[in-house]
Amino acid sequence: MDNKEARWSDFLAPKYWLIWLAIGLLRLICLLPFRAGIVTGRLFGRLLHRLMSSRRHITAVNIAICFPELSESEQQSLVREVFENNSVGLIETGWAYWGSETFFRSITEFQGFEILDQALENKNGVILMGAHYSPLDLAGLLFSFYGKPCSTLYRKHDNPMLEWFFTQGRSRFSSPLERKKTRQMLRNMRKNHCIWYAPDQDLGYKGTVFVPFFDHPAATTIATTKMHEINHSPLCVLSFRRKEDNSGYILQIETLPGFPSGDSTEDARLINQAIERGIRRAPSQYMWVHKRFKTQPDGQRKLYKRQ
Repeated sequence: MDNKEARWSDFLAPKYWLIWLAIGLLRLICLLPFRAGIVTGRLFGRLLHRLMSSRRHITAVNIAICFPELSESEQQSLVREVFENNSVGLIETGWAYWGSETFFRSITEFQGFEILDQALENKNGVILMGAHYSPLDLAGLLFSFYGKPCSTLYRKHDNPMLEWFFTQGRSRFSSPLERKKTRQMLRNMRKNHCIWYAPDQDLGYKGTVFVPFFDHPAATTIATTKMHEINHSPLCVLSFRRKEDNSGYILQIETLPGFPSGDSTEDARLINQAIERGIRRAPSQYMWVHKRFKTQPDGQRKLYKRQ
C-alpha cells in the first residue's frame, strides 16, 4: 500500500491497536504545558533506562568509544541523560505533528541562516546535511518557520501503519521523500528546494568508506557526495538542539569548508567532523541508542557483543 493513498481507516485491525494506544497517549501528553512535557519525557526516559537493557548497553558502548576522557561514573550519567533526552524527543515528535506553531515559533532561535540564503541564491537547491538529534521531527517544524521549501529524505518504515503515521505527521512541515526516489529528489533540487539528508547511520559495507567518527573508524555513506554530483547543489550543515535551560531551541546553519574535495573518502571525513561538532554542543541530545559502529573494517570485531 502506498503511504500517500493510505488512510487511518486502513489500520483498524487488532494488530494495530497497541500502536493506536501509544499514539493516543502521546497525543494526550502533548496537551501538557511545554515544561511539563519536558519533565514527563525525562521521567519516562528514566523508566526506559531501567527497562531497555539492550539499548542501554548499545548506548553505553557508544559513549565509552566516543567519550573516553569521561570517568566511568560520568559515562553512566551521560547514558541516563541520553535516555531522558531521547524520550523527550518522542514528545517533541508529537509537538511537531500537533503543537502550536505560534508558540514554537516564539521560542526558536535561528543562527547562521544567512548562509542558507546565500546558497539558495544559486537557484540550484541545497543539500541540507543533518543528523539524528533527538528533537528530529520538531526541528523539521522549526525549520519550516524560516519559509524555505524542504524535502526530507527518509528510510521507509517496515510497519505500514508507522510509515503512514510518520509520513502524515511530517507532511505538516515538509515533503517527505523516500530516499530511493532519486528522480523526485532531482526535480525538487531543480525547484530550488532544500533536501534534508542525514548521513550519520551505519548502513553496512555497501556504498560506504571507513573514516573517523569521534576518533573511531565508522562506516560512512558516500551518498552525500553522489547527491552533490547529481545536480552540483551546494551543501549546508544543519544542527539543532534544545537550550540547556529548556527555554527554547537553536537551529544553526554552517558551511562545510573543503566540500566537495574531489574525493569521496575525504568528503566523508569532513562530514563526520561536522556532525561531531554539532553533537558536542549537546552530547546527550544525540540518538546514541543506535549501533553507529556496528560495521568494522576487519569484519570481525563485534563492539556491541556482551562480554
